[in-house]
Amino acid sequence: MSSDAKHDYHLVDPSPWPVVGSLGAFVMMAGAVFWLNKDYTGFWGLPVNGTPWIFLIGLALVLYTMAGWWRDVIKESIHQGVHTPVVKLHLRYGMLLFIASEVMFFVAFFWMFFEMSIFNEARAHIPEVGTWAETAAAWSTWPPKGIETLDAWQLPLLNTVILLLSGTTVTWAHHAIAQGDRRATKIGLGITI
Repeated sequence: MSSDAKHDYHLVDPSPWPVVGSLGAFVMMAGAVFWLNKDYTGFWGLPVNGTPWIFLIGLALVLYTMAGWWRDVIKESIHQGVHTPVVKLHLRYGMLLFIASEVMFFVAFFWMFFEMSIFNEARAHIPEVGTWAETAAAWSTWPPKGIETLDAWQLPLLNTVILLLSGTTVTWAHHAIAQGDRRATKIGLGITI
């Protein structure tokens, strides 16, 4: 099929998956709202509040979309052979842009976290203007009242050490697989587990 085209790109056939996926995401989020608002009874008198069944229907639609869409991509690449080198390159670019957007999201998230936790004393002296009036009291103390923090030198340190050591041993097992060393692979995976 790709040999019939006069270009290196793959024009995708019309697909139901974006519509089914967005419908599933909407139903899943609406179901989560109904599930979490047990006391609200204003949804046309239907007994949907406090029950997870609408959320589960939406989740099933999202999972069905993922399986169907991935099946179509695999069918296009393996069975139809329409993934030319240019298409493969652009799929890699798409994944790279997705990862970059996730990095930006988490940088912004942690930036605000550290901004609020480290520079809270300076923020306490900001003149109360607009919405600052409601948040100035909460921002002047960190952690907020009622939050008990963990000692960073106990369980968080242990979790970090376990994460780093398991990453090291599984990388060792990966390299052993690449070199065909079955014994070292077993040892590396055994230590990881």
